Amino acid sequence: MILHLAPAGRWRTWPAGTAYLPEAYEADGFVHCTAGDELMLAVANRFYGDGPGAFVALTIDPGQLTSELRWEASVDGLAPLFPHVYGPIDAAAVMAVRPVLRAPDGRFTGFGAAQ
Repeated sequence: MILHLAPAGRWRTWPAGTAYLPEAYEADGFVHCTAGDELMLAVANRFYGDGPGAFVALTIDPGQLTSELRWEASVDGLAPLFPHVYGPIDAAAVMAVRPVLRAPDGRFTGFGAAQ
């Protein structure tokens, strides 16, 4: 399984049953993902700690993706390789959606129960 961090508002308003694309997809050309909860929190705190609002973690089954998945070198040293999805995240590939918990200072601290 791989994980994708999404703004909760965008995810909740995305049309149900349709493939998901994050706002940054057009600029980046792929969907950023991670592998494992600890790495997800490290990435969230490094890149989204100042971001307002709630976030969710999408748990994605790579075997259910129709878009290409590539494991590519990290440019920031957080991990040797990161999973990148070159296309939309199929609705059928999303196995769970968990709220990402935040401390009052905005730091990401863990995950809530799957919704």
